[in-house]
Amino acid sequence: MSGTSCEVAPAGTAATGFALTRGLVALFAVACGAAVANVYFAQPLLVTIGHDLAMSPALVGGVVTLTQAGYGLGLFFLVPLGDMVDRTRLVVAQLTLLVGALAVVGTAPTATVLLAGAAVTGLLAVVTQTLVAFAASLAAPAERGRIVGLVTGGVVVGILLARTAAGLLADLAGWRSVYLASAALTAVLAVILFRVLPRHRATVAPALRYGPLLRSTVALFAREPLLRLRSAFCLLVFAAFSTLWSSVALPLSEAPYSWSHTAIGALGLIGVAGALAASAAGRLSDHGHSGRTTGAALALLALAWLPLAFARTSLWALVVGVVLLDLAVQAVHVTNQTLIHALHPDAGSRLIGGYMVFYSVGSAAGAIAATSLYAVAGWGAVCVLGAAFSLGGLVLWVCVGRGTPAGPGAGVPRPGPVQGVRGRATPRCGPGGPSSPRRRPTRGRAA
Repeated sequence: MSGTSCEVAPAGTAATGFALTRGLVALFAVACGAAVANVYFAQPLLVTIGHDLAMSPALVGGVVTLTQAGYGLGLFFLVPLGDMVDRTRLVVAQLTLLVGALAVVGTAPTATVLLAGAAVTGLLAVVTQTLVAFAASLAAPAERGRIVGLVTGGVVVGILLARTAAGLLADLAGWRSVYLASAALTAVLAVILFRVLPRHRATVAPALRYGPLLRSTVALFAREPLLRLRSAFCLLVFAAFSTLWSSVALPLSEAPYSWSHTAIGALGLIGVAGALAASAAGRLSDHGHSGRTTGAALALLALAWLPLAFARTSLWALVVGVVLLDLAVQAVHVTNQTLIHALHPDAGSRLIGGYMVFYSVGSAAGAIAATSLYAVAGWGAVCVLGAAFSLGGLVLWVCVGRGTPAGPGAGVPRPGPVQGVRGRATPRCGPGGPSSPRRRPTRGRAA
């Protein structure tokens, strides 16, 4: 690169000179799963934590609330930094701070310290999405869907197995051991990632500061209809997902099941089957079938609530419903992320972070609505609620979401980075002046 001109390298491995091996993709998946699990560890431990620290039920419930709130804030305020600074250093810094936050939770002497540690843990656990955007940026466009699917599979496994692992560790060594063990694992992952990840140059000009970076995240939603549509899908499918997983423990703890907390947590093992859909959905998206994949998955999501409605009397119905629901949610989620990252690979962290805010909103809405509804109307009403969220997504797809994909490797990046808040591409190369490539027509892109 000379001092007066710039060369734009293609996205993916060719742009970085770094090849994504199977081992590295697996490492991304493990790191994502381990990080996101910290958001869900507390759910099966609330009763034990409350007894240990003399917290009222309402106060101990704040552990989950503050963790989720911190995660939501981190999605908007921390994940976009991946477009501004070296991503490897950002990942390692977040993991290192996360080790400290987990240690605080695991050794908390009072409720106040515990709640503060939980909030910071949620804030830093968004390193998961930084890693997803990082992996997507390293992948070649023709295989980006597959890579995102594999890495997202790790996220799903982390979410679903968090309760199982927490229950088992708590039974063996107490609730504090859950967070201390996670802190140790996180420290090991930070060291490994520091050694193996490439130094990833910031994708925006250094002149773009933090404030404009956040504003440009909002601007991306204003200018990209596909991002808004896919975020709406995200909100609805994760509202349905949370409707099930936030309330299913309630009927399972009652007759005829009367399961223990450990047994209920083990139900997540069944849900891991959803991770199997992640890679397949990514491959379909890579080959231009994102529209059909989304429609089929949303129909499957609505169908899943039929067997789930019989979960109180049939264990097999519960198992079938859980598998179908998780398969459907992951297929939509992976397709969403593949498509939105392809809009502007240079703004991948902002796109993923902004999109995942809708995941947080949908998850919170589903949890609050499901638990409240179960208390007044029972499991049948919860299933109606979940079906309503699912059908809402299907109707949205039928009305405005059906589209013709761009063909194989549909994730073709647009030219030029998205830097400011008005939608103009203004990269700077060396000491030379700005370059402003024209935008391509957007007809025929996948919805």
